[in-house]
Amino acid sequence: MATMNFYTEDEALDKVLGEKGAPLRNQYESDMNAFLIGEAIKKARQSKNLTQEELGALIGVKKSQVSRIENGNNITFATIAKVFRAMGISASFEMTGIGKVALW
Repeated sequence: MATMNFYTEDEALDKVLGEKGAPLRNQYESDMNAFLIGEAIKKARQSKNLTQEELGALIGVKKSQVSRIENGNNITFATIAKVFRAMGISASFEMTGIGKVALW
């Protein structure tokens, strides 16, 4: 019987995309972070019982832009802050070496 090898997530990413700092790995991590932020925005919007159109009106954009944001496109810190502020949600993130940073 063949022996199975088990890998941590980082080991698997190293094998498939290259080590941290490699262009393909950086792009993957950037895309994944944008997706996760988009999902957080979507869940927050849904928890406030807002439609994409209603959230768009709160932040001054069309429904299609809210959809792009929730899909991980066009995400900047300014956009994230504007979206969560419009929904009355405080948000912060942890920065290595700096600590916790509040968006507002």
